[in-house]
Amino acid sequence: MNKRMGSAWAAVVAVVLMAAGSAQAESGHLECKLKFSLTGWAAIYKRAEGSGTVECNNGQRMAVKISAKGGGLTVGKTHIDNGTGKFSAVHGINDVLGTYAQGDASAAAGKASTAQVLTKGTVSLALAGTGDGIALGVSFGGFTIERAGKGARHK
Repeated sequence: MNKRMGSAWAAVVAVVLMAAGSAQAESGHLECKLKFSLTGWAAIYKRAEGSGTVECNNGQRMAVKISAKGGGLTVGKTHIDNGTGKFSAVHGINDVLGTYAQGDASAAAGKASTAQVLTKGTVSLALAGTGDGIALGVSFGGFTIERAGKGARHK
């Protein structure tokens, strides 16, 4: 994705996050954020795996495992470090767990940026990240967040 498209996506995500933030403040929802890294590949079938941490403004914290799976007309390999996400409509940290609907169109070679808004029922997740790789295509599927391993704790 070129810099101009990356900037446009960042502006769209910023507007969505501001709207979600004001709605959360009015309804008493928690503010929860995700920090993650993700590595994936695609050859018709798309698959990516990674890990991260969810932190909420009430002090709750949880290590998570992330996977993205889907299909479509896509091919490539990507890696995202220092990705970020912001959840909306969260009442408790466990509300972030589950599978979010995902769809994207991409074209990238070398350094790339991405921004997406995903949904799971009433909970939305705005993702942003930069990384590198080669990708071309249109894909659809799910973005799943699970509690990481047995040793995972949350306060």
